[in-house]
Amino acid sequence: MKNKFIIEVFDLQKHYGPPEKRITAVSSISFKIEVGTVFGLLGPNGAGKTTTIKILTTLTMPDSGRCVIDGFDVVNDPMEIKRRIGVVPQENNLDRELTAYENLLIYGMLHNVKNLKEKIEEKLRMVGLWERKDSLVSHFSGGMQRRLLFARALLPEPSILFLDEPTIGLDPQIRRQLWDVIRKTRIDGRTVVLTTHYIEEAEALCDRIGILAKGRLIALDTPSNLKKLVGEYVVDVIDDEGRLMQYMFKTRDEAHQKAMELQNGVTIRRSNLEDVFVKLTGGRIE
Repeated sequence: MKNKFIIEVFDLQKHYGPPEKRITAVSSISFKIEVGTVFGLLGPNGAGKTTTIKILTTLTMPDSGRCVIDGFDVVNDPMEIKRRIGVVPQENNLDRELTAYENLLIYGMLHNVKNLKEKIEEKLRMVGLWERKDSLVSHFSGGMQRRLLFARALLPEPSILFLDEPTIGLDPQIRRQLWDVIRKTRIDGRTVVLTTHYIEEAEALCDRIGILAKGRLIALDTPSNLKKLVGEYVVDVIDDEGRLMQYMFKTRDEAHQKAMELQNGVTIRRSNLEDVFVKLTGGRIE
């Protein structure tokens, strides 16, 4: 029987720096990702998201623990891993002096992509850049460059797509365009692993979410189940000293009753994943 988990991570650890000044980037995290799902690592900057992605994509060696992708060990079988994955990195590493088409052509040749010209057209049309195929990347907006990174990562048709903060720094409209690309990728049967610190992005895209804080995996479940940890409704109120106070309830009636007890400036809203993060850590995702 074929394993339903395409990615399995066991007790992963990564540290940086000398022993006397050692920084723990990832601390004994474990999780599994099912085939054909979108899995998100949510947390603030410095939580360990990018380090985890770099280990899974063979760019960084773990200090201990084990990662298995499609049956292959990340440390012992890096070439097998690379044949199965596509990566959209956080940093833009496109060649800005080449056209969109030339960027994909070189990448496709390096990865021995068959029917390369047809695949390039298909991927550029998918991200809405076919009409700009002959334009220099240096003339592209930030959003267009991010879309081109998606097209490049999908060119070899990998079974797993890794996205490290895929929409960071983009305006809301462009961000939602890229969400559509991610949804199409999932519909095609690929597994998607993304890191993000955008609450709305994680809730909109992910089937399961792992919340990271200071290198530790503090929660792992579906978005709806994670929000049940705090209740469905939140009452926000500003106190006399200007501080935000929050009260969390299972039902809207309970939230409404609490709001009636409080003074002006009260808001009732549905809970979100940041509320979960605040409850578990006492801090916010920033």
